[in-house]
Amino acid sequence: MPRYKEANYAQGQFVSIQFEHQILPGSFEHALSYVIDHKINMTAFDALRKNETVGAPAYDPRVMLKIVLAAYARGMISSRDIAFACEQNVVFMALSARSVPHFTTIAQFIREMGPVIKGLFVDVLLYCDELGLIGREMFAIDGCKISSNASKEWSGTKEDFEKKKAKFLKLVETLVAKHKEVDAGKQVLPAEVRAKEEKAIKSLEDKIATLDEWLKTQEDKISHTGLPKKSHLYDNESAKMVSSHGVVQGYNGVAAVDGEYQVVVSAEAFGEGSEVKLLEPMVESVEKTFAALGDTESPLKSAPLLADSGFHSEANMKMLEGKEINGYVADRNMRKRDPSYATADRHGGKIEGIQGTKPEKRFFAPDDFKFNERGKLVCPAGSELYIGYRKHVTPNGFYGVAYKAKITACRGCELRAKCLQNPNTKYRQVYKFEGRHRPPAAVNATTGMIQKIDSAMGRFIYSRRMGLIEPVFGNIRHALGLDRFTLRGKEKVNIQWKLYNTVHNL
Repeated sequence: MPRYKEANYAQGQFVSIQFEHQILPGSFEHALSYVIDHKINMTAFDALRKNETVGAPAYDPRVMLKIVLAAYARGMISSRDIAFACEQNVVFMALSARSVPHFTTIAQFIREMGPVIKGLFVDVLLYCDELGLIGREMFAIDGCKISSNASKEWSGTKEDFEKKKAKFLKLVETLVAKHKEVDAGKQVLPAEVRAKEEKAIKSLEDKIATLDEWLKTQEDKISHTGLPKKSHLYDNESAKMVSSHGVVQGYNGVAAVDGEYQVVVSAEAFGEGSEVKLLEPMVESVEKTFAALGDTESPLKSAPLLADSGFHSEANMKMLEGKEINGYVADRNMRKRDPSYATADRHGGKIEGIQGTKPEKRFFAPDDFKFNERGKLVCPAGSELYIGYRKHVTPNGFYGVAYKAKITACRGCELRAKCLQNPNTKYRQVYKFEGRHRPPAAVNATTGMIQKIDSAMGRFIYSRRMGLIEPVFGNIRHALGLDRFTLRGKEKVNIQWKLYNTVHNL
């Protein structure tokens, strides 16, 4: 048998370390350290501290910024994990110059970065521009819906919270009544069960107090339709929104990306699931960014700005026209008009014999009713229907004829169970639509955008959108590990979103 030297990974050793030698040239940490030391204006951070004459010395903001951004680059978003890395990881020891900030200090540093985060983001962009990484030839805007530090359970309208409060009150009353019976000797309850239920009562009472406070001080948020929309008990600036991962309670992280090297030139977090209202603020944010970079004219006037159908509305198209922005914004029917997708339907069907295939029809549909040689509509059982009224118009503008079956024909029909969904219905009624009233197409901003994006050049330019913006979100969410925001409130979430986009740019 061959002999090998022992390799014991459980052992420790005192090693003499020169911290500056641990930041290797060519590594992310080396680039991060260089940029913060030489390219970032850190004077704005000084205004966050007021300990010139009293109080303990604060940690150097350069040190704090280095360890936070280095941690975000490794997918460590927890302040506890960052603090532990400063104690155990040699690279973090070197970045922090052996400072060991407490996790609460790290969390506080991130939360208080609101006044300086925009300047930090722009300073990194200035260096990117100095290196020629911003081409100004094409831009794309899109949003990424990310969960926040808020549970969907505590989302609802004022009416929903009233019902939840009543439910908790009833539970408390039930448990208290049960304990009164035990105290009176009518029941026997083990001590551990009693302790568990008393803890539950205390928890319910705390929730009731929180609901009470919210109901007294808050009102429903109103949607654009005039109806109340769901608020959140603990983070009312977040929103319940539909994402590719299901319904989440969180924020929509929107980014504008330059097409040259996928540098993020603007990043904002919004507590808004619908992106229709977000195009104009993002356009204004991009224009402000390039003004800060020294551009005398916005590059959006010449460079194409790409956005998907979520940002499309007549108001947004007019806004782009008014600002003379070269926009390419898809509408919801763009794919249907695209010849490349003409055969898409034949690839979307279910495979026979595999779970998930479309179930067999339980009831007869209008297509099962056919016209005979006399021009009469006949049901599957062979009975003729008569015309109830003509030219019936739906709210969507469809018109046609309503046909009714005779009550006597339906009463004893053998196919009644497959024709009438409600057993109490006396007869079957069928609509045969002939067309739809369409108002003449008006020449508006939407029409102009459709003509622009349907052209051969428009299709080619818009086809670059997905390959430009989606890899940025893939990097931030999966490579950098931002699967949820850990802070609450739009201002604090916006800090975290900008920091992660800064890491992406670095």
